[in-house]
Amino acid sequence: MILAAGRGQRMRPLTDRTPKPLLAVGGRPLIEHWLDRLRAAGYREVVINLHHLGEQIAARLGDGARFGLRIAYSREAALLDTAGGIRHALPLLGPAPFLVVNGDVWCDHPLRAPDLTGDRAAHLVLVDNPPHHPAGDFACRNGRLCEPPPADAPRLTFSGIGWYRPALFAPLADGVPRPLAPLLRAAARDGRVGCEHYRGAWHDVGTPQRLAALDAALTQD
Repeated sequence: MILAAGRGQRMRPLTDRTPKPLLAVGGRPLIEHWLDRLRAAGYREVVINLHHLGEQIAARLGDGARFGLRIAYSREAALLDTAGGIRHALPLLGPAPFLVVNGDVWCDHPLRAPDLTGDRAAHLVLVDNPPHHPAGDFACRNGRLCEPPPADAPRLTFSGIGWYRPALFAPLADGVPRPLAPLLRAAARDGRVGCEHYRGAWHDVGTPQRLAALDAALTQD
């Protein structure tokens, strides 16, 4: 699943007429970089949630055939936040564990699925804290998300890449906005969230300045 429903307030005025996932870096929309990476990693079915200017995304990507994928769209009449959006898309995602990526990040993670057997409800990819988020989000130790975080464990930033079991979201009411972090922290308190520290390239395209910086880096490459 690619999360693509957000308003992109910090990206205005760029997002007044263009949804953030369609903003271009390296000559292509952000979301198309994800589609290429997902296909290269072996994924063939993709769900994209839509809200703000979402029909532009659907018109651009279509059914996914030209990317070697099958794309389905989960439309949100009102913005449902991350966990609420995933809950709304469960009928399209099916009963198996699934990958979710933020449509407004760029990352070269190989997207190999982790082991979600046993009691694990989720597995998160964490990265070094960027300058704009120095406090981080979560602590990871021995492959498990620590909640509450130990005083001696460094906090890392959630990359926006994670694998989840549907059962994590199934108890939520459909159509109700719900953030993801509280759900993850509750599962982490029970030791049910795995994690990894990824040290490769990762960019959070949250402002016009960071968008321009990533575009320059990809164009140079």
